[in-house]
Amino acid sequence: MLKTVLLNESLQKTFWNHVNRDPIDYHFFIFDLKQHPDETKVWMALEDEKVEGLLLLHRDYIVQFRGSREAVKALLERVDLKEVELQAPLDCEDLVLAKYRPKIRQEMMLMIVRRGEECIRITTQPERLDGKDAEGVAELLRRADPKWWGEVSPERIKARMGETINIGIKQDGRLVSVGIARLTGYASNISTIATDGLYRNRGYATSVVCALVRMILEASEVAMIHVIKDNTPAMKAYTKAGFRPYKTYMSMRA
Repeated sequence: MLKTVLLNESLQKTFWNHVNRDPIDYHFFIFDLKQHPDETKVWMALEDEKVEGLLLLHRDYIVQFRGSREAVKALLERVDLKEVELQAPLDCEDLVLAKYRPKIRQEMMLMIVRRGEECIRITTQPERLDGKDAEGVAELLRRADPKWWGEVSPERIKARMGETINIGIKQDGRLVSVGIARLTGYASNISTIATDGLYRNRGYATSVVCALVRMILEASEVAMIHVIKDNTPAMKAYTKAGFRPYKTYMSMRA
């Protein structure tokens, strides 16, 4: 019989054995639990002590599901948040939509490039960014995608700069392309790529992505990036750097 239980000391071995079978798929479960344990909860769906699904709750708004439809359906009952940024298996979309009405809904593809498979093409060398660039980063993100990043603030960007690699390209005295990544062991994630619409098709995004990939693969075996499935220009830039599709999820804000 399927049961849902909060991860505890007695289940640690079961949990880690399960997620380490596919650390790329479970990247955020692993990272958030290790780096921010006080802000992270994991619920497990178990049947006869076998893991059928997992639920990540991070900072009271990040929600991620993995597992079977039956497991996701049971784990959804453990989510009691008014606003969420949610990721789940594609075949569980109807279950999620029965609980939440999305403000933004999209199919998100996880792409990866392994060390030795990268294709570094840097035509314009990005520079490292720091706290004094936070306002420019926030402004660029809001311009590039107001629907997704419309509420991002310089304070939020600056607060996270100590945990991330931040690089960008400046032209005409302003930041026109930016990339943000986090080094996290075996697989490291590029969380943000954005280029000003007036400066696209100049190779800036490809240069930023490639520069991050080079830095990541010096420390990690795998570089990861998530991209909206129908974002053809982004897919093209990432493919140039060597990225290949790994898995697709439903993603939403609700």
